[in-house]
Amino acid sequence: MYCDRCGTQLPQSATYCPGCGKAVEAAMPLTPTRRRIAGHVRLLGIFWMAWSAIHLIPGLILVPIFGVGMHFLPPEVPGFVHGILGAIGMVLLAGSIIGLIAGWGLLQRAPWARMLALVLGVLNLLHVPFGTALGIYTLWVLLPADAEQEYNAESRAV
Repeated sequence: MYCDRCGTQLPQSATYCPGCGKAVEAAMPLTPTRRRIAGHVRLLGIFWMAWSAIHLIPGLILVPIFGVGMHFLPPEVPGFVHGILGAIGMVLLAGSIIGLIAGWGLLQRAPWARMLALVLGVLNLLHVPFGTALGIYTLWVLLPADAEQEYNAESRAV
C-alpha cells in the first residue's frame, strides 16, 4: 500500500505516512459491493413475465376460436388446419403459463426457478429475435458456476 499524497510505501500497520505524516485511511470501497446476479435476477423475472404475457394473448385467442368443435374458417379450408391452429394456441398457452411461473419464481427467489428459467432460456433461443435475446440473457445470468451458489444463498436468505 502506498500513500496517496507522496507515494511512499506504507507498512501494513501504519496509521500515518512516514514520509509526509498524512493519516492513512482504511481502504474502503466507494460503492457498496453487490453480488453479480442480485439485480439481474429481478430484471430477468420481470422479462420472463412480460415475455410470457405477450405470448399469453395469442394463446387465449387461438384456443377458443379453433378449439374442439369450432369451425371458424371457410368450408374450403382443410379440416386439419383447425387442429393445427388449436394446437399452436395450446402450446402458446402452456408455454406462457410456465414462463409466468418461472418469472414469478425468480422474483420470489424460489430454489426451483433457476433451473426452470435455464430450461426455458434454452428453448427460447429459437424465437428470433427477442426470445433469443432473453435466452442468451438468462443463460448469461444463471448458468455460471458462481451464479448457482449466489442464487442458492439468496433463495435461502429470502
